[in-house]
Amino acid sequence: MKRTIVLLAFLSAAAWLTAAPEPLPSPIPVDEAAVKKWRDARFGMFIHWGPVSLKGTEIGWSRGNQVPVEEYDSLYKKFDPVKFNADEWVGVAKAAGMKYIVLTTKHHDGFCLWDTKETGHNIMNSPFKRDVVKELAEACKKQGIAFGTYYSTCDWYHPDFPVTSPGGKTVRPVSNLDRYTDYLKAQVTELLTQYGPLFTLWFDVPQKFDAARGQGIINMARKIQPDIVINNRTGAKGDYDTPEQHIGGFQIDRPWETCMTICNQWAWKPNDSMKSLKQCLQTLIQTNGGDGNLLFNVGPEPTGVIEARQIERLKEMGAWLDKYGASIYGTRGGPYKPTKTFVTTRKGNTIYLHILKWPEGADSIMLPPLPAKITRSKLLTGGTVSVDQSDAGVKVTVPASDRQDIDTLVQLDLAGSAMDIEPITVTGKNPLAGGKASASNVFGNKEEFGAAKAFDGNPDSRWAADAGLTSAWLEVVLAKPVTFTGFEIEEASGSRVKEFEFQVKEGDAWKTVLTGKKIGPDFTSARFPAVTADTVRLNILKSTDGPTISEIRLTNDK
Repeated sequence: MKRTIVLLAFLSAAAWLTAAPEPLPSPIPVDEAAVKKWRDARFGMFIHWGPVSLKGTEIGWSRGNQVPVEEYDSLYKKFDPVKFNADEWVGVAKAAGMKYIVLTTKHHDGFCLWDTKETGHNIMNSPFKRDVVKELAEACKKQGIAFGTYYSTCDWYHPDFPVTSPGGKTVRPVSNLDRYTDYLKAQVTELLTQYGPLFTLWFDVPQKFDAARGQGIINMARKIQPDIVINNRTGAKGDYDTPEQHIGGFQIDRPWETCMTICNQWAWKPNDSMKSLKQCLQTLIQTNGGDGNLLFNVGPEPTGVIEARQIERLKEMGAWLDKYGASIYGTRGGPYKPTKTFVTTRKGNTIYLHILKWPEGADSIMLPPLPAKITRSKLLTGGTVSVDQSDAGVKVTVPASDRQDIDTLVQLDLAGSAMDIEPITVTGKNPLAGGKASASNVFGNKEEFGAAKAFDGNPDSRWAADAGLTSAWLEVVLAKPVTFTGFEIEEASGSRVKEFEFQVKEGDAWKTVLTGKKIGPDFTSARFPAVTADTVRLNILKSTDGPTISEIRLTNDK
C-alpha cells in the first residue's frame, strides 16, 4: 500500500511538472481611436515620487541596497509633503507643452499614493493623509491634460509576490502569485473606477508575470474601460513598446514611447545633473521622427514641489513648442528614417525636416530622392531656404546665418500625401564600409546580425552578440590604412556596454587608443593625436547583456 501511495504521489508530481502552461486568453482588442489620440499627443510628463524622496535615492531599487528594508518601509511615517499642489504640477506640464501626465501610483516598493482599500501601506496613513492620485486626476481634468497611471506589476513589499528586495533578486520562501494577482486586479480596478477614465495604464517590471497572466490583466482593464491604452510591461504584448532611457528606433507599424529622465535619477536626487535644452528638445524631436512619443520624467522634492531649475527647463521646451508644435503634435515619423543629421515628421501633405546637425564645412544637406513633388518650401525657424529636387535627391541649402543650433526646421509641402510615402532609409558613408569585418560572437550565427552591419552606414542594421554575453569584440580590416583623430559609436539597445577599449593593430599586437566606461546610443570620443591604421577593434570588456552596435565611424578633424 505504501509503495502504491508513493507511486501515485510521484505520478501526480510528474503530471504537475509536465502540465501545459496556462493558455493565453484571447486579447480584447484595443480601441484604435484611443491609440490615435494617444499617439497624437506625442509628449507627456512622467512623475516618479514617494517617501523615498526623503532619502534622495532611487525609488524601489534602493530598498535593501542604499537604504535598509526596515528603514525604507518606514519612510512613509515621516512623509509630509505639505507644499504639494496638484494644480501647480499640471500647470508645469501645460507650460512644457505636454499633453498628458503619468504618475507612479505604486512603484516596486509597494507604497500607494492613493486611498486604496487593499493595503494600509498608503498615503492616507502618512502624516500627509491626502489622496495624491485623486488631487492630480482632478487637476488634470480641470486643466485639460490627460491623466494616466503607472502601476508596478512586481511588488517587492507584498508578502505574496515571489521575490523581494534588493532589486527583486531575493526569493521569498513562501509566496502566492495567484493571490497577489487578485490584489493587483483589485488595485487596478480602484484606479480605473475611482480616478478614470484614464489615458493609459503604464505597468512595469512583470518579473513572474507571463503573457497569459499579463493578458488577463489587460482584458480585465478593457472590460472596465474599453478605450484604455496599455503598455507592454504586464507580461503580455500590450498596445505600445517602451524603450527606456534611450530613443527608440524607427518603428511605424507598432506604437512606442521612449521614457526618459530630465536628470539622471527617476526619483528626486539632490544636485542631480540635468539635461541641456538642446538635449531635451532634440530627444523629443528624434523620438517623434522615429514615430514615438516621449514620456519625460521629473522627480519632485520631498516637500512636494518640482525643482525650480527643472520647471525652467520644461518652460523653455514649451516656448519652443508654442512656435513649432505643428511639426510635433499629431504627426507621424518619416518618411525619411532618422539620422544623426536630420529627422522628419509628417502630416497630411507636409513633411517637416528637422536639421539637427550640419555636416562640418557643408553649405547644404542632400536627402535621398523623394517620390513626390515638392510644391513649396519654407524655413519655419526664420530666414531663407533653397530646395532643389531632382532624380539624384533633394538638396536643401540654408545660409549659415539662418541655421539654428538646436533645430533648423524646414517645411516641405507636397503635391500629394506625405503619409502615403514608404519609409526611406538614409545610408551614410562610412570609411570602414567594405572592410573585412569579424566579431567574437554573432547572435544566433545569423547573417542579419553579422559584424559588417556595424560598418555599413545604415543606422537600421546592427551587429549583435548572443544574449547573456558580458564581453565581446568587433573588428574590421581595411584595404589600406586610414588616419583618424576620433570615433563615433551608436549602441543599438540602450546602454548595455559598461567598459570598453578602442584599439588599433600594430604588427601582431593591439594598441589601445582610448578606454571608456559607457557607450550608449550616441557616443563621440574625445579627440586624440592622429592615428593611422588598417585594422581597428572595439573590445567590449563589460556589458550587462549581449552587446549590440548599429554603427562605428572614424572621424578626422584635420
